[in-house]
Amino acid sequence: MLPISRRDWLQSLGAGFGTLALAGVLGDAGLLASPGTPSLGSGSTASGNPMAPRGGHFPARARAVIQLCQNGGPSQMDLFDPKPELTKRSGEPHPGQVETFQLGNKNVLLGSPFRFQKYGQSGMEFSELIPRLGGVADDLCLVRSMYTGNNNHPFALNMLQTGKTFAGRPAVGSWIGYALGTENQDLPGYIVLRDPAGYNTSGKMVWSSGWLPAVYQGTEFNASGSPVLHLQPARPRQENQAERSRRLLAELNRFHRDRHPGESELDARIQGFELAARMQLTATRLLDLSQETVATRELYGLDQPATAGYGARCLMARRLVEAGVRFVQIFPPLDPSFQPWDTHANLQSGLKSICGRVDQPSAALIFDLKQRGLLEDVIVLWTGEFGRLPITEGSDGRDHNRHAFSLLLAGGGFRAGHIHGETDEFGYRSVLNRVGVPDLHATILNQLGIDHTRLAFVHAGRPERLTDPEVTGARVVEELLA
Repeated sequence: MLPISRRDWLQSLGAGFGTLALAGVLGDAGLLASPGTPSLGSGSTASGNPMAPRGGHFPARARAVIQLCQNGGPSQMDLFDPKPELTKRSGEPHPGQVETFQLGNKNVLLGSPFRFQKYGQSGMEFSELIPRLGGVADDLCLVRSMYTGNNNHPFALNMLQTGKTFAGRPAVGSWIGYALGTENQDLPGYIVLRDPAGYNTSGKMVWSSGWLPAVYQGTEFNASGSPVLHLQPARPRQENQAERSRRLLAELNRFHRDRHPGESELDARIQGFELAARMQLTATRLLDLSQETVATRELYGLDQPATAGYGARCLMARRLVEAGVRFVQIFPPLDPSFQPWDTHANLQSGLKSICGRVDQPSAALIFDLKQRGLLEDVIVLWTGEFGRLPITEGSDGRDHNRHAFSLLLAGGGFRAGHIHGETDEFGYRSVLNRVGVPDLHATILNQLGIDHTRLAFVHAGRPERLTDPEVTGARVVEELLA
């Protein structure tokens, strides 16, 4: 063993403490990747950039996802899944057992008060409340046989977003960013657009990166005012100066990196700060909706008070995926409530209110993506966390139902004009070609070129997966694919 002086020993020890301190800071920020992570989604590349674009396990049909999260539980039998027998026997007792969530339920069948109409060449049926979505029926894949694991909003939202009912796990958008990075290095890979007035159920928890590095969590963008929270956008006359400052910062960072080679954690921290600087310029220009034509703004309903807020978020989402963002998540208006689809009472007025706000912008997004040639490789997912019961709660409401709900998919290689699965005669339970939430996740990952059984992150000594196929039995639903 070579002798070592006390000076050298102390210097070595000091460097060790310094490294530990840096690791602690970066660990708190979520910038340390787990050891033993598989190559796909390792969060690093030859460049050391955790958000650099990466290929999947096989050729992808889609490159991005827009999730229209309909918080509260849209009523399938009043929107997407007409039930003539339910209407015929409305007012009679339900012949079987029904799992309820709230007190006040009556075991009495409640027929839908809304008319249904067939749309397009597919003959897909939609409620009179959502005629604009009916207008793009031939571009939609309607899944009527969804089910989930819990009938309480926070738990069901966790399931929808993370694959499990309990909190603390990474959202699906985080997993996708971890696997594939992003195509635009001036913007986050996962962007969240919510009502500027506040948060829906569970708030920020539903776009958390969990125990994945924090670089993969959802980043909130404002739908009005400054687009990036906590960043003051540069004014047009200041942009040249801001760009010069950014270049100087990059040069200083490169100088510092050269003096400390091989410290990937330091690189991650620097990249985070540089991304913030780039966003200050890029996001402001990108989300300036005044650049859109009058016709496009009217298409999304920006000229009408009821649809302007949600329409702006949908239009922003189109611009973001057009610019290379990997995953965009849109939350509904906080009107008539922070759970706007939660129709325990006032079924007719409540559904009319929320449908009047989201129907036109949702359909406009799909139409606009298609006319721009973007729908081929962008997946649009329109879904709530669960459905509603066929019996009445109070005099005119429906309680939560985890056993059946409907959702819409468009683009990204999903079958257009296709209706998948069936519920029973009253719409209470999915009975044919059932699709669980893990199956949905597996299928979306598949369209992005990702094998859900191989996408993993080592956490607490074991490889964690979004779909946890050994437990859930998750599978790719081939019948949904073109």
